[in-house]
Amino acid sequence: MKDGTGYGIGAEGKNLDWELINWQLIDKSIRKLRQRIFRATREQKWNVVRSLMKLMLRSYLNLLASVRRVTQINRGKKTAGVDGELAPDSKSKIALVNRMGKHTLWKVKPARRVYIPKPGKPGQERPLGIPTIRNRVSQAMMKNAYEPHREALFESNSYGFRPGRSIHDAIEHCWLFLRGSGKRPWILDADIKGAFDNISHDHILQSISHLPGRELIKQWLKAGYVEAECFYETESGTPQGGIISPLLLNVALHGLQQELGPAYGFVRYADDLVVCASSREKIEEAQAVIANWLQVRGLALHPEKTRIVHIDDGFNFLGFSIRRYRGKCLIKPQKEKVLAFLSNQRSWLNKHKQVTAEFVIRHLNPILRGWSNNYKHVVSKQVLSFVSSQIWRMLWKWCLRRHREKGKYWVQKKYFTSHNNVSWTFFAKTGDEKLFLFGVGAVQIERHIKVRSGASPDNPNLQEYWTNRRETKQKRPRVKEKARGKTELDARAG
Repeated sequence: MKDGTGYGIGAEGKNLDWELINWQLIDKSIRKLRQRIFRATREQKWNVVRSLMKLMLRSYLNLLASVRRVTQINRGKKTAGVDGELAPDSKSKIALVNRMGKHTLWKVKPARRVYIPKPGKPGQERPLGIPTIRNRVSQAMMKNAYEPHREALFESNSYGFRPGRSIHDAIEHCWLFLRGSGKRPWILDADIKGAFDNISHDHILQSISHLPGRELIKQWLKAGYVEAECFYETESGTPQGGIISPLLLNVALHGLQQELGPAYGFVRYADDLVVCASSREKIEEAQAVIANWLQVRGLALHPEKTRIVHIDDGFNFLGFSIRRYRGKCLIKPQKEKVLAFLSNQRSWLNKHKQVTAEFVIRHLNPILRGWSNNYKHVVSKQVLSFVSSQIWRMLWKWCLRRHREKGKYWVQKKYFTSHNNVSWTFFAKTGDEKLFLFGVGAVQIERHIKVRSGASPDNPNLQEYWTNRRETKQKRPRVKEKARGKTELDARAG
């Protein structure tokens, strides 16, 4: 394809050696082009924006980086679409690069519908649409063209599926609204029902009507899906599992912060949102405004997951519990999430009674470390200690079941030792070395510094800010609050 929706790929890949590609140089080149798109958008040079986006879509370096992302980096790299095609080795990756030069609009294929368990909801599943590998590469290329343009336009209070932003930024933003006495104690805790499945195609396409690649995005939206060898058309929605789907969702939901106006506190993470106001009446007005605003986009608030509460009664958001205690807004791990996490680990141990201690540690350590890192920025010291003790109890029972004929003292000597001043640490011998279970209870609480309002990694004027943010991520200074006579982190911990 040679037009504005294609790539214009030539014969660059014929003599390509995948193992010798300088990915650092390619990433730098793409980053600079993304920054040019961002700057042109901020300066409202729309002709320049379109030209730069077309340049990105035709970029051979963008193609290489997108193939690498889809086949090496993304979690779904081993999951095939309806054509069964994958690219597991270097030779197949090069072949994929060469074939992408002939990838055309009318060859867009439907997604393959699969179901995965919902986290923390046993027995419940959510659908994923898995595009073909060529469609995924095309979407990754399109994302590099569209994302910096939209990042220059997106509102500051949206955090989901955006570069440089995280759940912890959204949670910290909530705390900034609700800390202290709080002038906006009434909360609308809302969830958009089936956002990915019901979002209006017409609204998305209208939002990008002036941009190159619109026809290709339309083809992806209308491609349908295959389930149990049956084809189903898609009249609305964008498939969860598509690389560009989260970006399209943010495009569709852009503008709600402006619609509500400055009288409200507002935080959105993908299809979850929190609105704060001074009175219940104002919150009810906001709920009506949001409902009408969503209707235009083919969406609605989830009636069972949307409620109005006072901050003193608390609410859950993104796996955290937010509530005011005696004038202090404290954020803690959500109780249901903690219990579900422990239940999952207990279930796994019950199903793996005969594996080695080394296998258990190698399985649990990344899970425990990731879970702890998710909650170490809030008031969670007691919860971390509780989880640590519960994990120990599970492992102790696991050990006793394996050696019913042995005494408890023998089991203790075989599986537990002292490590980092912590007695009864679960361990395993691997040759001449020892492997230790990650210590959840020893994780230090540290404050998360919220991303600067409106900041984007694509902004060329903020490169020093992002460099410093990365370098100081693990070295958070404690911020003094003279009025309280203690650090801000101490104040939040109560």
